[in-house]
Amino acid sequence: MTNKLKKLVGASAVVIAAMGVTPVFAAGTDAGSTITNVATVSYSVGAVQQNDITDDDVITVDRKVNLVVTEVGASTTSVVPGQTSAVTTFTVQNTSNATIDIGLSAAQLTGGAAPFAGGNDNFNISSLAIWRETNGTAGFQSGVGGDTLLTAGNQYLDEVAEDGIATIYIVGNVALTQVNGDIAAVSLTGTAKAPGTAGTEGAALTATAGANTAGVDTVLADVAGTDDAAIDGKHSARDDYKVNAPVLTVSKISWVIDDPINGTTNPKMIPGATIGYCITVSNASGSAAATSVSISDPVPGQVLYTTSSAQVVSTGPSGTPATCSGTGAGGTYAGTTVTGALGTVASGSSKSLWFTGVIQ
Repeated sequence: MTNKLKKLVGASAVVIAAMGVTPVFAAGTDAGSTITNVATVSYSVGAVQQNDITDDDVITVDRKVNLVVTEVGASTTSVVPGQTSAVTTFTVQNTSNATIDIGLSAAQLTGGAAPFAGGNDNFNISSLAIWRETNGTAGFQSGVGGDTLLTAGNQYLDEVAEDGIATIYIVGNVALTQVNGDIAAVSLTGTAKAPGTAGTEGAALTATAGANTAGVDTVLADVAGTDDAAIDGKHSARDDYKVNAPVLTVSKISWVIDDPINGTTNPKMIPGATIGYCITVSNASGSAAATSVSISDPVPGQVLYTTSSAQVVSTGPSGTPATCSGTGAGGTYAGTTVTGALGTVASGSSKSLWFTGVIQ
């Protein structure tokens, strides 16, 4: 491996190894190399050995252009509504037999099946950006000392040596309005470009037309990617984001516990009757937990809150009196409002706040 290649791979090599990506290596002899073949003829005249005669042939190796863009992880990126800097990860490798520049472009699907999320693309990530792994620490880091944002007009890899690999991140934001199960698919395309001047992006490489020349011809050898054709000097791969969020529903019920005439036998909602209120928060169909869940319930003016009756309990999703009533913790009353800190409501579960009061 040349010193130039070592510098290119540098910090990315550790990241690639940690991610378990298997690199693909460049094909054969370097472009521009010469291969010399010498033929020797030996002969005799009568019994006398004569001097050998020779002739040679020199060929110049042409440039075989190939590159590979690979999604890392073969799985969807789980995100939540409102998340910023959501990351998908790719590697871009030069498998040509020559140094090239590689242009980079990110795009979003418009509908269609996503590669890993198990559904169809139905929304777009906002503020989509391309970053390059440069700080030598596995995973995306922004800010001071972090990885490098490739800004518009500078979205390319410069002078990528044979077998050179770079880790690329597509980063964007998820709108707060997205809901559980939403999917956004993205793609990264690399384009082989002419090398030459460091710090300057070369023009897209094209195949040399016509018969083989004595110089260094260009042959495109890339296979089709997810969003490009074979033999077009490009390669692409896709990844996707899937929103995993709680799906909260709330229901409130009331029931009469006793009244001053009938006691607990078929009590009615009359002045002096004790009633129960139950507010149930359910996350039955969500795929992620809801955290820091709290309930606030102002008590009606016609009801006198029963001191210390507020309780937070775990319940089934039905929120019936039988599942609401019980001993819990976290219910408080201040002013005219009952509050309850439910904490985390896990996927497939529910919690309730219940309290009692007397009709005035």
